[in-house]
This record gives sequence, C-alpha cells and structure tokens, in this order.
Amino acid sequence: MDLLLTLSAVFTFIALYFVFSMARHARRRRPVRATRSLAGGAASGCAGAASIMLAFSYYGYDRLIDETFVGTVKFSESRPEDFVARVMIDGEKHRMFQLFGNEWQMDARVIKWKPPATFLGLDPIYQLDRISGRFSDLEEEQSRTRSVYALSDPVRLDVWQFVRKYPGLMPGVDAQYGTATYLPMAHGAIYEVSMTRTGLIARPVNDEAEKAVGDWGVNPN
Repeated sequence: MDLLLTLSAVFTFIALYFVFSMARHARRRRPVRATRSLAGGAASGCAGAASIMLAFSYYGYDRLIDETFVGTVKFSESRPEDFVARVMIDGEKHRMFQLFGNEWQMDARVIKWKPPATFLGLDPIYQLDRISGRFSDLEEEQSRTRSVYALSDPVRLDVWQFVRKYPGLMPGVDAQYGTATYLPMAHGAIYEVSMTRTGLIARPVNDEAEKAVGDWGVNPN
C-alpha cells in the first residue's frame, strides 16, 4: 500500500514536471520539444492515475491472506420459501435482507496480480459483491420472484470495473475471477463465511444449519 502511494506521488510529480516543461517550450515556440513534453506528461499522468486507482481499490478491498473470516449469516423463515437473512460482516451491525427460495448464495470479486504488478508484492484482495436467494428447482428459479442485494457500496475508482472494461490499460491486474458459495436456507440456521485463496466457503455452525445441509437435495418422496 505504501509503495502504491509512493508510485502515485512520483508519477504525479513527473507529470507536473512535463506539464510545466511543455508550457515553457510552448512560450518559447519550440513545438517539437513541447510535443515531447506533452507525450511524457500524458504517459506519466496515465501511470499516476493507474497507481492512484490501484491504491484506492487496494484500500477499499480486503486483503486475502490464507483463510479470512468474512462474517455470519442467520436465517429466519417468515413463510415457506420466504426468509429474512441477518448478515454480519467484519463485526459490523446486522444487515437484514428478504430472500426468496430454499437456498442462499453469496458472491465476491477477487483481484489477483500477475507480471509486471507482481513486483509490488501485493496480496490478492477481495470485495463481497451480493447476496441472493435461489431455488434448487430450475423451473422455479426461472419463474419465481428473484431477490438479490448488494453487499458493497459502489465506488468511483474501482479497479475491478476499470480493468474489465479496459483490460489493456492496466497490465498485471487480474480482475477476471469471481467466486460464489451457496447452501440451503432453514429457520434458525447460522453459517460462517470465509474467503480462501480458492474462493468463498460457507460452513454450518449450529444444529439447524447442519440438519439443513444434511437434508439438502434429499427428495422427500
């Protein structure tokens, strides 16, 4: 993180130097040198902007070191296939969502690094994306009411969105990896969610959740 901020500052100062140099050459009517300064300023400005975006995103996302505890999800059933999910992320207060179906799903974005960005020594980072209800039966999933909610607030400088839209402008950033986990919903069931280097994992932590997972997919007939 400190290295990213340092790079941002360095590229910003270089860009400013080229801007002042371009203005000086323009005043002295040196179009060739002014053009070179403009090109240098544009290149360093783009590098500075990329560094700033990476720094903001790296700060806004969570670092992924081995297995990282994400939070807990507890379910209360209002009526059949209609649940209230109480989600607590990073020890913050509960957020409640109404989910339809008999299963729940949580999605996350993961950013990894490849050359040349690997020389920065950055850890992979992740951000929770959404939580949704789902139906195990495909026909129900296609016809019943969908329920999906964002788990993270949108940000202006989001490296995930930028890299996916302009992959050639930020080499070394891998934003192609999404991950999800889904398990059955049941009244009183509590799950713990963790992020590993291979993706999201949800585990049952009480009897109601254990029973729901044990009965998952069993045909009552």
